[in-house]
Amino acid sequence: MTDPVTRLSIDGYIATLTFARPDKRNAMNDALVADLDAFFSNPPEGVRVAILHGEGGHFCSGLDLSEHKQRSPEDTMRHSRNWHRVADAIEFGGLPVVSALTGAVIGGGLEIATATHVRIAEPSVRFQLPEGRRGIFVGGGATVRVGRILGADRMREMMLTGRSYGAEDGLRLGLCHYAVAEGEALPMARDLARKIADNAPFSNYLMIQALSRIEDMSRSDGLFTESLSAAMAQTTDAAREGLAAFLEKRAPKFRG
Repeated sequence: MTDPVTRLSIDGYIATLTFARPDKRNAMNDALVADLDAFFSNPPEGVRVAILHGEGGHFCSGLDLSEHKQRSPEDTMRHSRNWHRVADAIEFGGLPVVSALTGAVIGGGLEIATATHVRIAEPSVRFQLPEGRRGIFVGGGATVRVGRILGADRMREMMLTGRSYGAEDGLRLGLCHYAVAEGEALPMARDLARKIADNAPFSNYLMIQALSRIEDMSRSDGLFTESLSAAMAQTTDAAREGLAAFLEKRAPKFRG
């Protein structure tokens, strides 16, 4: 038997998946990727929002180099493409995902974080892409996800120099959405998760599925897709409940 690399807890509509390799600063290995895959490919019934965070003061310090294997180009590409598939399951699986970030958010850890939809960073956070100092290249989706946040120019400088950013700089650059005091990331993640869970589930689903894809589209295709999404959302029972609640000055009650 091997020690588990993640722990799952469920509180009502909210699932919290904790990276549990504190002695490795929650470095990413194949077992951790497999746990992410298993959870996001088949979320527990009734869960509406997920929270990711790391045990022991760090979110994830990137690829576990102690387990790094000498792979052929073909095997390396397959390994990278599997990471892409799992990160896509996080971003597009249908669950809103909030990440509570502490300590190392490095390499693969930053790739996982930027696949989440709401990112909260404490002062201990260090965002970094140190692949240049390791003689390797990003392979878990950073060129797309981090690159779209920072732009190719700033990401290139970050990789070439090994530069790291703290929470306040990360907030300014868009690597996180909130910068909070020490010890506040996970409580805030839980508060925001509860608010998100109270939204109409189909509206949440459309926001997750449509917005990133619209960014990839031409202007006219994006506007057309927006109209389709609006037509689908605004003709549901949830939309009728939302309007009735607004007019009646009460909180809406959305069914799953």
